[in-house]
Parts: sequence; C-alpha cells; structure tokens
Amino acid sequence: MALLLLGGWHIGLSAQQTEDNSVSHEVNKAHPMDSVDISLLTCSPHQEVYSLYGHTAIRVNDRRTGRDIAVNYGMFSFAKPYFVLRFVFGLTDYEMGIEGFEDFCRIYAYYGSSVTEQMLDLLPEEKIRILQALEENYRPENRVYRYNYFYDNCTTRARDMIADHLNGKVRYREEEKYPSFRELIHEWNKEHPWARFGNDMLLGIKADQHTTIGEQQFIPANTMRDFDQAYIVDEHGEKRPLVGCKMIVVPAREQIVEKEFPLRPRTCAIILFVVTWLVSIIERGRQKIYWGYDLLLMLASGLAGCILFVMIFSQHPTVNINLQILLLNPLPLFFIRRMIRRTRKHLPDSQYLYWTFLIMIAMAGGLFQHYAEGMFIVALSLLFRNIWRYGYQLKYDKKEYHQ
Repeated sequence: MALLLLGGWHIGLSAQQTEDNSVSHEVNKAHPMDSVDISLLTCSPHQEVYSLYGHTAIRVNDRRTGRDIAVNYGMFSFAKPYFVLRFVFGLTDYEMGIEGFEDFCRIYAYYGSSVTEQMLDLLPEEKIRILQALEENYRPENRVYRYNYFYDNCTTRARDMIADHLNGKVRYREEEKYPSFRELIHEWNKEHPWARFGNDMLLGIKADQHTTIGEQQFIPANTMRDFDQAYIVDEHGEKRPLVGCKMIVVPAREQIVEKEFPLRPRTCAIILFVVTWLVSIIERGRQKIYWGYDLLLMLASGLAGCILFVMIFSQHPTVNINLQILLLNPLPLFFIRRMIRRTRKHLPDSQYLYWTFLIMIAMAGGLFQHYAEGMFIVALSLLFRNIWRYGYQLKYDKKEYHQ
C-alpha cells in the first residue's frame, strides 16, 4: 500500500520529466507538484520511556488526489530476539515505515501528545527529489538502518531526507555555545528521575562534550525550533525561509502519569550511607564484623559494574569511556571469597586499601564527567566502609599480636 502511494507520485513525475527535461517551469504555468505539500511533523513526548524526548516524521499530502501519508523512521519491535541486549550494544535496527496521516495522528492523540506541522516552502523540483528519495529509501533493502540515539535516529533521518535534497544549503541560527548531549536530554527527563539516573549511569565522558548545531537536532523539539529559523541559501546567495507555515494538527491534552518508584536515586543513596554507618557503629560496639553486609555491597557494586563493563564494547559512541566504572566494576565479585575467608580468620585484608584508592580516583573523575544522581554519596558509603574495614581489622590484628 505504501509503495503504491509513493509510486503514484513517481509515475506522475516520470511523465512530467519526459515532457520537460528541465523539471523547472514558468511561474504562471501549473505544476503537478503544486498540489503536493511536504511537512515536518513533530510530536511532543508522552509517558512511555521510549517517547520521553518526542518524535519526528515527514508528511506528504497531495490535495489533488487525496493521498496523505506520514513517513516514520522510528519503527521497531520489542518482540525481536534479544532486543534489550542488542540495544545495549548499539546493535538495534530501526526501519522506515509509512502509514496514513490520520492513523499517525490518532496514535499520538491517544497518548495525549501534540503534533505540530511545519509546512515546508519548497520548489517543485525539490519536492520531486524528496519524493524520489523517499521511494528509494522505502525499498526493502534500504528501509532498515542501524539506530544511534544521538547521531542517527528518527529525527536526524527525517531532517537529512529534507535538507539533502534542496536547491541550496540550509542555514540555521548561530549560538555562541551549545549544550552537551547530557544537558540536552536532562531538559526532557527531569520529571523522570530514574530514567535520568539510568541515562547518566550509562553515558560516559563523551556525552559531556559540547555539541554542534547539527548534533543537538537529535531532539525533535530542537529540529522543529531550528527549522522555524532556518533559511535555504541557493548558489546565487538568495535565501528563502525553510518553513512556509506552522500549525498544530493535534492539540496536547492532559496525560495519565504512571506512578514511579517513590524515592529518588539521591534518597536511596542517602539511605545506603546511613545503613552503612549504622552497621559499622554496631560492629564497633559488639566487636564483630558482619561480613554479610560486605557481601551485599560487593555483589551490588560488582553486578552494576558488569553493566558498565559490557558498555565498553557497545557501538554507542558516548558510553565506552565512563569514569564511573572506577567506582562500580566487576572486580569485587572476584574478591568475595577472599573477603569471607580473611574476615572469619580475623586477618587484615589489603584489598580495602586498593578499593579506597580506586574510589578516590573515581570521585576525582567527577570533575571531568557528570555522574548519575547520588553517585557521590554511594562513593562516600563505599569509601567509609573500606576505611572502616581495613582500620578495624588492622587494629584487631595488633591487639592479637600484643596479647
């Protein structure tokens, strides 16, 4: 069905180009593309995690024939094998899909999201090239692409499909300084602390570098804003606005907000610190080490570290250098048996000195990378526990020596 929709335009275009090889026509002569409007559609976020940052599509509307479609580069399926694992390693494939414009709007109206349309001020030959490019892109061998959240997503694909087929270059507004990738997504997940926590845990130091005007357009709202202020500059230096008119085709309505975990990450980190302090105080009073608590800490930090470790091999370009791995890494899992054995024998354990040194380096790394919320409090908890364990057992060892 979708190919037929695009194919109808293709047949008409071929016939027109056979009749006139120049494609351009006199101003006072009707052109087949005059009835075709091409627009950028920007959808506001809704409560699903994958839609916290909004969405972008292209609308192609032929008022003469009634063909009206939305071209969507955000099609994916959770049902595909190993979806989560593939996403973690940057191996997720998205694809181009085509659906009726009314059906597209109905979905976002259901979620309470708005849909804003920017009708583009295009020349007939520019419309022809965009339609032909869309048709070529929708071929089975071309429609699937390797998704990258920052550099190649549904918004950047739609933007490039338009900008790469114009008679000239698109000129956007200029700013003195652009925010980082992390700062950009923080604007959109501030009401979802645990989603922000997950993002900040996985994103590395590269996500804190300043972006360019093109790089920040991975956010749909940013592309919409930049299109509003953009001009097309041709080879003669003449310019015209990229957007002819703008309208809201689906108004936003109140959304049903699903309840999240009631405690923020920082609150949970504070609880961890308090519990760690209390356990250590009780141990001092009873002159006994509860190695079970250290077992829980080592398991938790080690398993979390496994996630950060596998991200080193991910194809996402902003996750493989993550200084938080100095704090959370898989190594504690290999020292659990040693910890239990030496604790039972009341022997000092030098591993706590190594962990203390590593944690202090990790905390210093916070000067160069933005850490997840509460991560410094977690670091203080582990640092306190390591110093306490080493100091207590060293004191116990000296006491045994003097006796």
